[in-house]
Amino acid sequence: MLIRWLYVLGLGVAPCCLAATSIAPGVHLIRGITAAGAQPDGNSIILEAPQGLIVFDTGRHVAHTQQIVEFAGAAGKPVAAIINSHWHLDHIGGNAVLRATYPAAHIYASSALASALGGFLASYRKQLEQAIVASDKDPAAQSSMRAEIALIDAGPKLAPTDVIDATGRRVIAGRELDVHLEHAAVTAGDVWVLDRETGVLMAGDLVTLPAPFLDTACPKRWRATLARLVRTKFKLLIPGHGAPMEGREVETYRRAFDGLLACAASDRTKAACVDGWLRDADTLIPEGDRAYARALIDYYMDQVLRGHAETLAKLCAS
Repeated sequence: MLIRWLYVLGLGVAPCCLAATSIAPGVHLIRGITAAGAQPDGNSIILEAPQGLIVFDTGRHVAHTQQIVEFAGAAGKPVAAIINSHWHLDHIGGNAVLRATYPAAHIYASSALASALGGFLASYRKQLEQAIVASDKDPAAQSSMRAEIALIDAGPKLAPTDVIDATGRRVIAGRELDVHLEHAAVTAGDVWVLDRETGVLMAGDLVTLPAPFLDTACPKRWRATLARLVRTKFKLLIPGHGAPMEGREVETYRRAFDGLLACAASDRTKAACVDGWLRDADTLIPEGDRAYARALIDYYMDQVLRGHAETLAKLCAS
């Protein structure tokens, strides 16, 4: 969602769209698209509840969010609640559309968006403004960047109505869910949810493919969170980006993540660490995404894992 697409891989418009699919009784998935050179949408999960629908993450682009609206219309049920895994725009960007369409909907999320609007997203907005000027001969790129700015400026409409400040069991829209809050993993506040009724675990960006997205992350705390996810009793995990995963696949991801961090902390070459991720996560990465995965890990090795120690320390302290 962030600088990796804008400056490293090129800004574009995400392709659209994948229809909602049923992944468990009363649980439906709208896959987000993540591709090199395109601004992505995160995965959205829709749960049927006694008081309406619960939407876990709302995507970025209107075309993605519109699929949620169309699903609700076909089901004859309103969106009663939204749960946001974290504040990245590809997971909260659809909040404003859904809030306008369903004014009574409650939005559940951590409080981390507030500080992001005054920090990371404010800096990102300035970079977007500069990039618009620099891309005066590329109207499509300018349009995408203006859409990003509009999302940032819609901050209050994206923010939670109900702040998740602790882990615990909650009844949301009449459906009982285990709601977990992690501090300083992918962002300052990451929410993941286990639906005990179906065994579906909604992980947000605590699991992403074809590579971990480390822009705002504290890698060591993310590693500890992954260990907790693996120990959780679930039947199917839905990552923030990528296909649904069974337990053995999540364990493969965890081991590949641990291997990447260990390599980055060693004196091995960057190329060896990139190759190590592709080898260790091999069965999880579609062939068509391997070049993209390589580019992402190459970037994060320089910018995050072997980047500025002071920046990492601040992210881990948030």
